[in-house]
Amino acid sequence: MDFRALMRSYNMEEVDKRLGEAFSKPIDVAYISNWVLRAKALKGELPWKSNEEDELFWVYRGEILLETESGLLALREGEGTVIPKGIKHKQRASQRAVILQLESALS
Repeated sequence: MDFRALMRSYNMEEVDKRLGEAFSKPIDVAYISNWVLRAKALKGELPWKSNEEDELFWVYRGEILLETESGLLALREGEGTVIPKGIKHKQRASQRAVILQLESALS
C-alpha cells in the first residue's frame, strides 16, 4: 500500500488566510478517528459553554484569554491547554487570534 496516497500535508498559513478577520465559521483542518482538528479566528468574546468531551486549545497566532469559573488563563502564540469535559469556559481576544481546537467529531 502506498501511504503517500493516504497522507496529506496541511498548510496553516493557507488556513489562516481562509479564516477571515474574526468569528468566521471554523475550518475543519483534519479528521483523526473520532476527533476533528478545527481552526477558527477569534476577536472579541464568545459566550460561556461546556463540552461533553475534553477539548484541546492551541494558539496558532496571537493571544487569547480562556476564562473558567476558577479564573483566567492567558495563552500566547504556540501555547495550548486542555479543558476537561464539563468545565464551563469562554474565550476572548482583544486582537485577532487563530486557534486550533481538537475536539470530538461526534458532538
